Amino acid sequence: MAGEKGVPPELELDAKWDACLDITLRRFVYSSVAGAGSALLLFRSPTTRWAAVAFGAGVGLGSAYTDCSRIFDGSLPKWPLPPNVSSPLSSSSSEDTAH
Repeated sequence: MAGEKGVPPELELDAKWDACLDITLRRFVYSSVAGAGSALLLFRSPTTRWAAVAFGAGVGLGSAYTDCSRIFDGSLPKWPLPPNVSSPLSSSSSEDTAH
C-alpha cells in the first residue's frame, strides 16, 4: 500500500513544468512553420512574410500560455483597474440614471 501514496509535490511540479515547456516549444515551432508556409504562398514582400511568421509564433505562444495556465490549475489573471479609472459598467449605469 506504500505505492499508492502518489507522487511527491516537488516531482509533480517538475512534471507540470516539463509539460508546459514541451507544449510551448512545439506550438511555437509548429505555428511559426505554418506562418512561414502561408507567407511563402500568399505574400511577396519580405516584411509581410516576416509579419506572418511573427503572427504565427504569437498565436502558438498564446495558445501554449492558455494551456499552461490550465495545467497549473490557475486561471488567467484578472488585473484590477487603476483607482482613478471607473469600470465601463458603472459609468454606463450612472449615465442611465442621470437621464
